[in-house]
Amino acid sequence: MIDRRKFIKTGVIAGLGVSVASNGISATLSSFTSAGKRVGIIGLDTSHSIAFTKALNADDADPVFCGYKVVAAYPHGSLDIPSSVERIEGYTEQVKEMGVAITASIDELLTKVDVVLLETNDGRRHLEQALPVLKAGKRVFIDKPMAASLADAMAIFNAAEKYGIPVFSASSLRYIKGMDEVKSGAAGKVIGAEMYSPCALEKTHPDLFWYGIHGVEPLFTAMGTGCKTVVRAHSEGTDVVVGTWEDGRIGTFRGLRDGQRNYGGCVFGDKAIKQLGSYNGYNPLLVEIIKYFETGNIPVQPKETLEILAFMEAADESRKKGGKPISVEKVMEKAEKESKKYKF
Repeated sequence: MIDRRKFIKTGVIAGLGVSVASNGISATLSSFTSAGKRVGIIGLDTSHSIAFTKALNADDADPVFCGYKVVAAYPHGSLDIPSSVERIEGYTEQVKEMGVAITASIDELLTKVDVVLLETNDGRRHLEQALPVLKAGKRVFIDKPMAASLADAMAIFNAAEKYGIPVFSASSLRYIKGMDEVKSGAAGKVIGAEMYSPCALEKTHPDLFWYGIHGVEPLFTAMGTGCKTVVRAHSEGTDVVVGTWEDGRIGTFRGLRDGQRNYGGCVFGDKAIKQLGSYNGYNPLLVEIIKYFETGNIPVQPKETLEILAFMEAADESRKKGGKPISVEKVMEKAEKESKKYKF
């Protein structure tokens, strides 16, 4: 079982430079994609799959991507979320036009690729889809939400530890404009932060998992781990979630469903107050993913990812209990018990 206090591994795992068969991969890609650089995608039900493929497979792709190319994809993907399912056919055609082979199964995909982007929009499928990738010894980035429950996310990290393949998950809003300045110390010691983002709800997922995570993740990027309690105020058009950290610092997330819906925030430091800019695109995240594919080093630690999910689950519990403060530690303990049902 994963110990959230100790499992902060980044370890450089032995490279996966194993050449595997590439039958069926478009000749236009196999001619310039070397062994070890072949990227597979699971899930063509999100615009992220298209954005990543365009960036990596462009004729003038940025050298920072080290020659990685998307060569194969398994389309499914969400099975019962209409807004996701309806995208699959169109996105499948788009990636085929970019030279990507479409496979009939994840097992088939794994014979054609070296590393994997797990892009399925439905977090409920991430555990079942990540397991064969980890068992095959391939590095995998898991797009947001890492799972549709904290317990499932813990199970993924447990499996990653068992098979010796570090994994990470992140929202691209972790790299919102101005966050790099905060992380480099421009505001001094961070004593608080306020973030906001769109917060559409999806009945199959805890409220903030579906879209609110885009604001919660930069909150933790600025504040770090150590959130102790969570309180949520909810209305039809807005959520406000207040976290109190164990050292007394306070961080807030505002989820937007009415009026203007954008991304941004403010970080309060002991030297300066820094306003964060707008969305910075997919490339900053993709750069970190490629670094991980190359080295095995993960840029976001399991402890932080799990606390982000615990924060969001605590927010749901607070809503159900009329705004009562909820202990993040107790949410973690409950999820750990639930995760024990998974055997690998």
